[in-house]
Amino acid sequence: MRTFWGLMRAYWFSDRWKEAWTLTLVIALLTALSSKSGVWFAEASGELVNSIAFFHDAANTTPLKTLLTNAGILILIVVLKDAGFTGIRSLVSATLHRKWRGWLDGRFNEALLDTNHTHFHAQHGSSDSLAPDNIDQRVQESIKDMTGGAIGLAMGVLAVATSLYFVGQKLLETSVEVRGLEFLGSYGSAVLAFLAVAIYVPLNTWIAVKLGRLLERLNVRMQQSEGSYRGELTTFLRRSFHVAASQGENVQKTMHNRLYADIDRNWARLNIVNTGYNSFELIYNFIGARIVAYGPGLVPFIHNGFDLKGYITGSEMVNALIGQCSWFIHVMPAIATLRANSQRVTELANAIENVQQPQEFYRQTGRSDFSYAGQNPVFGLTIQKLELAHQGEDATPFLSAANLRFRRGEWTFLKGESGCGKTSLIKAINGLWPYGRGTIVFPEGVKNFYAAQEVKLQQVSLKQLVCLPGSERDHSDAQVASALHKAGLGDFIEHLADESRDGKNWDQVLSGGQKQKLVVARIVLQQPGLLFLDEATGALDPEGKVAFHQAIKDNCPDVTVISVMHEAVPPRSLTGADFYHSVVAISDGIATKKPLAPSLPRELTTILAQPRPPEDKWLRFSRRLKQK
Repeated sequence: MRTFWGLMRAYWFSDRWKEAWTLTLVIALLTALSSKSGVWFAEASGELVNSIAFFHDAANTTPLKTLLTNAGILILIVVLKDAGFTGIRSLVSATLHRKWRGWLDGRFNEALLDTNHTHFHAQHGSSDSLAPDNIDQRVQESIKDMTGGAIGLAMGVLAVATSLYFVGQKLLETSVEVRGLEFLGSYGSAVLAFLAVAIYVPLNTWIAVKLGRLLERLNVRMQQSEGSYRGELTTFLRRSFHVAASQGENVQKTMHNRLYADIDRNWARLNIVNTGYNSFELIYNFIGARIVAYGPGLVPFIHNGFDLKGYITGSEMVNALIGQCSWFIHVMPAIATLRANSQRVTELANAIENVQQPQEFYRQTGRSDFSYAGQNPVFGLTIQKLELAHQGEDATPFLSAANLRFRRGEWTFLKGESGCGKTSLIKAINGLWPYGRGTIVFPEGVKNFYAAQEVKLQQVSLKQLVCLPGSERDHSDAQVASALHKAGLGDFIEHLADESRDGKNWDQVLSGGQKQKLVVARIVLQQPGLLFLDEATGALDPEGKVAFHQAIKDNCPDVTVISVMHEAVPPRSLTGADFYHSVVAISDGIATKKPLAPSLPRELTTILAQPRPPEDKWLRFSRRLKQK
């Protein structure tokens, strides 16, 4: 699906090909019947006009009956054509649109949410020219509009083909000789009609194509600006607390105004071109329906080659032929939108394909030479000659680690100034850092677990949240309830199956501390052998941090822990025992590992881990130390 035509035909050659082809054939049949009914309409129109023209003719013994009969037949044909063939075709085509869009949406979601973390790699660590913007808009709106436009385009082409066959056949049957064109024989009037259509329609189609290309470019720009504005609004609403706390409303307002101004500029240009196109189309329709359609038959009518009925019937058929052949002109704005949507969808498909090999993808914009291997779990986790850098072939590494080894059951605390690369190191170990080099050797057969501060997933049940990254089918309610109880969230056990509480999803219900206790519940339930804690206790008070670590210590006895925290001193248990055995200190871009220093007195450790108290408390604490 990396090209326009590949994207168009993928559904029809998928595992759901029977569904796709059945709906397509039904649409083709109804389109052919609709085109045939256009011939019937032209003939009925001729009969009705003829009955009106000869209403007072002496030979017409039943003028009113004939007029009403012809009018009734015309109405029946219109009902059959528009409410029958065309109406049912609209329903079937809408069903095909729904099925095709659903299939494409499923394919893109599977591709983005694969075990390769494609959704992450497609957005991070690469240049803007390689990363697609507004992926949400492409998956939701662009796929929907593209599939609908493509179906309409296909039906229009089919309608042109069937109309050429049915209407052309009827024109040939009713054709007469034209004075001055005797060498054409009885096909003279038909040739004049075809010639008028062949000159008028292609010339104006060429004009429509030129305008359509301009519309396509403007549509792409419009979608980009709309997507950027919507994306910023979504991000703003998620961080509204931070905007309010920093009183950043004026800055946010300026950003919104700037993004909307881009929408407004593109919209103004699009409106000007659309207005010009609409004027062109209205003039084209009038000339086609009133001059070009009635012109070819006028010559034989003047020379008595046609009676009025034949002239009206032939002209209506030429008008129908012009209308069908002009379909390309009528839908050119829609085609421009289709091409814009398909371009954005194929760009996303290409981006997904490009990041299937993440390191090859990142090497286009920097150095990416990470190697991942496995070893006997007895030897734990090993990191060798690791260097982390940012984008760019000549980027200087901001973090280096010559040789780090984490034995089974060891707890290691990452220490360093803010921004030194602690979280980047954990990301690199887990394959989520794009640029750099080094070798990471994992213990084989050991489950890894990466725990951040919280999981921002909405519209899922509490049980689903606890069971992450697995499925809720992997664990019984009793197991999940036990994990919640051990994590200190026993009050929520009765709500396991609920996706929300009091009308709010769990992301809004749980406090920051409760969300981090939810992380404990997940760890206890999953029983990982290798655990990465990325500031997972940031919202907990000192007692909560101790309880967090104690729950892991009690329920995951052999787990290897690598933790990033902002504390100067790692927490200790209530008995004064150390949770952590070693520290990786990052200083001046170098990561070195060593055992933790001898434990400080428990009271001092507790004080250092807390915000500094008022001065008088420090004086009282100093006196107690002197007395000891």
